[in-house]
Amino acid sequence: MVASPATGWQSTTTVEEGTVRWGARAWAATTIVAVVAAGGVAAALRDAGPERAASFITDGQGRSLVQHGFSTAGSAKSAPDGLPDFSEADLDAEHADMGTNFVRFLISWRMVEPSPGVYDEGYLDDVAERVSWYADRGYHVMLDMHQDLWSMAITPDGAHGNGAPAWATYMDGLPVNDHDMWELYYLEPGVIRAFDNFWNTTGEHPELQQHYAHAWQKVASRFADEDAVVAYDLMNEPYGGTLQGARFEAGPLTQMYQLTVNAIREVDADTWACLEPQAMGFNWGLPSGLGFVEDSREGGPRIAFCPHLYPLPMDLGDGYSGSSKGLVDGTISVWTANTLRTAEALGGVPIILGEFGLDTTLPGALDYVDAVYDMAASTGMGVAYWSRDDGSWGPYDEDGTARNLVSVLDRPYPRAVAGEIVEWTSGDGELTLEFIPDAEAKASTEIYLPPDAFPDGPVVDGAEIEAWLPSDGILTIVPGSDPGADSITVTISAA
Repeated sequence: MVASPATGWQSTTTVEEGTVRWGARAWAATTIVAVVAAGGVAAALRDAGPERAASFITDGQGRSLVQHGFSTAGSAKSAPDGLPDFSEADLDAEHADMGTNFVRFLISWRMVEPSPGVYDEGYLDDVAERVSWYADRGYHVMLDMHQDLWSMAITPDGAHGNGAPAWATYMDGLPVNDHDMWELYYLEPGVIRAFDNFWNTTGEHPELQQHYAHAWQKVASRFADEDAVVAYDLMNEPYGGTLQGARFEAGPLTQMYQLTVNAIREVDADTWACLEPQAMGFNWGLPSGLGFVEDSREGGPRIAFCPHLYPLPMDLGDGYSGSSKGLVDGTISVWTANTLRTAEALGGVPIILGEFGLDTTLPGALDYVDAVYDMAASTGMGVAYWSRDDGSWGPYDEDGTARNLVSVLDRPYPRAVAGEIVEWTSGDGELTLEFIPDAEAKASTEIYLPPDAFPDGPVVDGAEIEAWLPSDGILTIVPGSDPGADSITVTISAA
C-alpha cells in the first residue's frame, strides 16, 4: 500500500498496480491539517526544549562559524557535467552584494561514480577548481550529495529526478507516471521501488549503500586536506519509499549515515558530517526520529544537523500573507522546536538550515525571509538559502541584475567568533552579539557589516576594533579590558 508520508493514510492502490489516485491539493490539504495538529500536540505534550543550538561548526583557528550563503545551485542537478551554471564573476558579485561567507555546493553520486567502482577524477578536479574560488575569497564550503526523486533514470527522457547513477536505479519494471506537481513523483511505484532497493527494504541490493559510502569516501579523500571544505551534507532530502517516519529515520537512514561516516573517517578525521532528516514531514514541521550516529574521530565528534524548511502553504505556491501567514508562522515555530530537540538528541550538535526559500515575487515574501533569518540568529543556526540560481527564487535576474532578495540578505552577522556564541540579533545599521571569549582561539572575531549601511564606519561598544575593511564590510574585534569575563556583549552601530 502507498501511504502519505505525513499522515499515514493509505490509498487503495498497491505499488504494483499503478498510480496513487489522490489529487495534489487534497493530499497537501490533509498534510497541512496533520502539521497543524502535530504542532498543537507538541505544544501540549512536550517541554519547551532547548532555546538555541548547543554548539557551532568551528574553523581551523578554533572560531565558531556562522554560515551565511547559498545552495549553489539547482542548475547542477541535470547538467551533463554535473556543475552549476556559475562563474567566478558571479561569486564576486555575490560577495560584494551580500557579504556571503559560505556555500552548500551541489555534487552528485552519478558524477562521482558513473560506473560501479569507477570514479571520475575529472569531475572531482572540476569541483576542486570551484572550491578554490571560494577558498581564495575566505569562504567555507559544504559539499552536498544531492538527489531528488532518486535519479534521472526514473523516466526515459531524464527530465525528472537527479542524483543517483542509472546503474544504481532499480525500479523492477514498476511504472512512473507523469505529474504536473513534481513532488507527486515520490508517490509513483517505480520511484518508491528505487528507494526501497537502495535502503535494502527489498533485501535485493545490499551493495548499493556500500557503493554510496565508498563514493563519499572518495570525495572525502580528495578534499580532506582542503581547509575551505568544512562539512559534507551526506544526502539531500532522504526519502524512505515504503518506510516512513520514525521507522525509516531510526532504521535505514541512521544506519546509512553510520556506514557513511565510518567510511569517511577512514580518510578524513576532521571534516564535519551533516545529517538531514526525511524531508517529507520534517520540512513541514513534523518531528524527526533520526537516531544517534557515532563519530570515531579523536578529539570529539563532528556531526551536524542540516534540515530544510519549506512550510506546506508555500510548497503549494502561497505567499506570506493572509491565512497562509498564520500557518507558516505556526510551522516555523514548531519546526524550530523540533530542530533544536533533534540536534540535542544527536549530541548537542551544530545546526545549519541547509535550504529554505520561495518565489520572492509572492506577497510578503521578503518578510518571510526576514523572519527565517531572525529565527536562525536567535537560535544559533547557519543558513544556506535556496538557491543561487537566477530567477524569482534567487538573488539575480538572468542578465545579472540584482533582485529584491539581495537587499534582505545583505544583513549584519558574525562571520567567525573567537569563542562560544550565546546569541546575536541584527537590524539595519546595528548588530548585538553575546559570546564567551576563548583565549585559545588563534584568530580574532570577524563581523560582516553591509558597507552601505555603515558609510562612516562602525561604533563598537563592549570590544575593541582591531580592523575595519570598508571595501569588504569586515570588522575585526577583540575583547576589551576584561577578556576573562564569562561572557561579553558587543553592540555595533553605524557612526
